[in-house]
Amino acid sequence: MAVMESISVSPEKASPEKAGPEKLGPDEAGPETAGSEKPAACASVPPRPHPRPDGQDRYTISEVAGHTGLTAHTLRWYERIGLMPHIDRSNTGQRRFTNRDLDWLSLVGKLRLTGMPVADMVRYAELVRQGKHTFEERQQLLEQTRRDVIARIAELQDTLSVLDYKIDTYADARRASERA
Repeated sequence: MAVMESISVSPEKASPEKAGPEKLGPDEAGPETAGSEKPAACASVPPRPHPRPDGQDRYTISEVAGHTGLTAHTLRWYERIGLMPHIDRSNTGQRRFTNRDLDWLSLVGKLRLTGMPVADMVRYAELVRQGKHTFEERQQLLEQTRRDVIARIAELQDTLSVLDYKIDTYADARRASERA
């Protein structure tokens, strides 16, 4: 998951509205994070098991960094720009992440892999926090991202065909010179 670590948008360029301090509740999180279920976007892939069972899931930022492959700086930035919900703090002020936060980070990682701009991911997070009445707008955002992914896959398949053609051309030329 080291791919998720690099972020192409600097914190200065992403200036979303500040997120409220509320956690994403089971009814507000939407179908992809409702209750204790894993995100639907990852439903076809076996979810990575949580390091600890629910109820005993209080992770430090370094533990989350180790689990996700993200840096502590990236996790803090995600929280600052509103991509992460409010993260609880210990009595000493240290962030304490939960299994639900790990699930959210997994979804964010998948969205990053689609090429979704950070601003759109922040918008999606804002919509999730606003509740069920935003399902339609969330769906539209994800459907557009899906169309973009399909277009990228088509471009990559075309590129792969060109590479295969060139590889075959060189292999044929090598075989011809070996026969001569």
